[in-house]
Amino acid sequence: MQHIWERSPKSRDGTSPHKRILGGVADKTLSGKSEINDRKIMTLRIGVDTGGTFTDLCAFDEANGQVHVRKVSSTPDDPGRAIVLGIEELLEQMGGRSIDEVTYLAHGTTVGTNALLTGRGVRTGLITTKGFRDLLELGRGRRPHLYDLQADKPEPFVPRDLRLEVNERVRHDGRIETPLDLDEVRAAVRELKEQQVESIAVCLLYSYLRPEHEQQIAAVIAEEFPEAYVSLSSDVLPEFREYERLSTVVTNAYIGPVVANYLGRLRQRLAENGLKCIPHVTQSNGGIIPFATAEKMPVRLVLSGPSTGVVGAAAITSAAGSPDIITFDMGGTSSDVSLVQNGEPKVTSGMELDGRPIRSPMLDIHTVGAGGGSIAWIDSGNHLKVGPASAGAFPGPACYGNGQDATVTDANVVLQVLNPEYLLDGQLKIDAQASHRAVKAIADPLGMSVPEAAQGIIRVVTANMARAIRVISVQRGYDPRDYALVPFGGAGPLHASRLAIELGVDRVVVPETPGAQSALGLLMTDIRSDFMRTQITQVSPDTAEDIAKIFAELSDHAADWFDEEGIETERRSIVRRLEMRYAGQNYELPVELPEGNIDAAGITAVIEGFQHAHDRMYGYSAHDEAVQAVTFRLQAIADVPRAEILRAAAQGRKADDAIVARRDVYLAEAGDYVSCPVYDRRLLDVGHRIVGPAVIEQMDTTTLLLPSDVCVVDDVRNLVIEIRRSPNE
Repeated sequence: MQHIWERSPKSRDGTSPHKRILGGVADKTLSGKSEINDRKIMTLRIGVDTGGTFTDLCAFDEANGQVHVRKVSSTPDDPGRAIVLGIEELLEQMGGRSIDEVTYLAHGTTVGTNALLTGRGVRTGLITTKGFRDLLELGRGRRPHLYDLQADKPEPFVPRDLRLEVNERVRHDGRIETPLDLDEVRAAVRELKEQQVESIAVCLLYSYLRPEHEQQIAAVIAEEFPEAYVSLSSDVLPEFREYERLSTVVTNAYIGPVVANYLGRLRQRLAENGLKCIPHVTQSNGGIIPFATAEKMPVRLVLSGPSTGVVGAAAITSAAGSPDIITFDMGGTSSDVSLVQNGEPKVTSGMELDGRPIRSPMLDIHTVGAGGGSIAWIDSGNHLKVGPASAGAFPGPACYGNGQDATVTDANVVLQVLNPEYLLDGQLKIDAQASHRAVKAIADPLGMSVPEAAQGIIRVVTANMARAIRVISVQRGYDPRDYALVPFGGAGPLHASRLAIELGVDRVVVPETPGAQSALGLLMTDIRSDFMRTQITQVSPDTAEDIAKIFAELSDHAADWFDEEGIETERRSIVRRLEMRYAGQNYELPVELPEGNIDAAGITAVIEGFQHAHDRMYGYSAHDEAVQAVTFRLQAIADVPRAEILRAAAQGRKADDAIVARRDVYLAEAGDYVSCPVYDRRLLDVGHRIVGPAVIEQMDTTTLLLPSDVCVVDDVRNLVIEIRRSPNE
């Protein structure tokens, strides 16, 4: 699987500041011009994304501009084992290259997320302000399920006997009313040590205004219990709303040792294998940070896996002329969806995971338990359900040879949308009879034929995915019909056309390597870090100086971080956002500040941006109401050399030359199996036009074209599919 890419830093507006220069490397200067460096770069850049079923690897060879893809089965008991094996196989696939040629390695991981979802974090203690030990259980007054009287709140990660209180009190204005009682702190730390906790979370009231008390507690822990993993809320989340801050810092402490141990072991294993560069890991905000930095702040890795797929898809489709997209990443266990506008992924300041709030800068990604391995089942009312339980990597779908349950993958094998003999270019043999038996076990109780039951499974999972997309589009004030759908992940292109019809979307863009899109996205992202502060401030032209002062202080913190990471001045940039509300409201909306100095004119523009965002979200704006800034956010970005997309030229081949077989595929539109051409995507050329029904196969995924679909290969080698409801459209 090859593609021609360009090595080039990106400017803030997403454009390349220079063109490729053959025979040398173009280096970006402060003037924005290019200089020729006659050194020939002979290095490799590798991205690794660990999923529930497969671990995807993508390598960009800077010497010849080629991209190489590899998939190996995940090893849930030790994800690092699959990573090391995959890197070895990928380098061998590239002609026996050596790991010491790798100059960049980035990794997307779900270790922290899985630890949260499965309750496999460490024994954690909490030190908090006297009177607030039960806040972790009390939470907010709203019910998680309004009409379910039996709904239970999630079990706290810290049991009540490990939540200890100390005397101290800071007022809402930052004034210290009651000094910290260090004797109580010392006694609390000793008690937690006796209770054999591995991690301690510290969350004091108003510590985001005055962090000194939390810092004093950290100093006592370092004296009394130095082996403990420590998380301070003033470091993890210096924002108001004590419950969300408490939940976030406890989450960070709960998974901290798990993530730190995993990244530490993987870092050591890679070094022992010969890796010379510093490995990086993806954050939820779509950027990357070194392993060592991530070990201190694991809560920022909750969306590590899916975030880079969104970043990569945004870059690819923007180059192809489709900057407004909805990404749809369907893997083996779940589907992740996100909205991208003007080439920029939407961001949010937090999410709920399994009923627990987590506040951290992240891409606005919504996840639903609908993947290729999602298990079909029949509920007590004799209704067909799909997911959220998944067959995972083992035993996996029935067709993989170990499982018994019918999954979405088995349904596609029965329908023969998927190759009934093998996947991954023959690396994975398929047992079609096992799929037939598994789906028959679902079909018989429902009184359906096996193909009808398989199609029913597809309908149900499509409806589940459509609901997820409406969460990040319709519920945010965006019409999905205004966006192109970009499917990726191993199963995304299989379901894209049916999902587009469900949403009313009329265009689907399938990237060239969709099955490894998240791994590829790791080669197209920057190093990022977020800095924030809560300080409720009225927003008006008269307060421009006050707002500028706060951002200046955040910029100083960002500058220190840049220096610590060794980022050159010319690679630095920042993005500033204000979370704003009308005075008296309880919820805020993020608004980006324009670049340059903050003055009265800039603040006027920010207020207008807030009015527009409020109108889109809630259907009205109140121009006469006072506007407040609540949380100030600054994102520091360090540009890294990345794979840039070059446009391909037609080679003069015919589309029919790419047909490698014909296969009977069950189509609901015909109510029967229909003979369809099967195309090898590697043989498709720029400008080729395919009219459905048809199947397009490649190593990492399969794309289904429905009878009315028309597909054209663009000059970025995307499959651009026009979704038509009937052949006459």
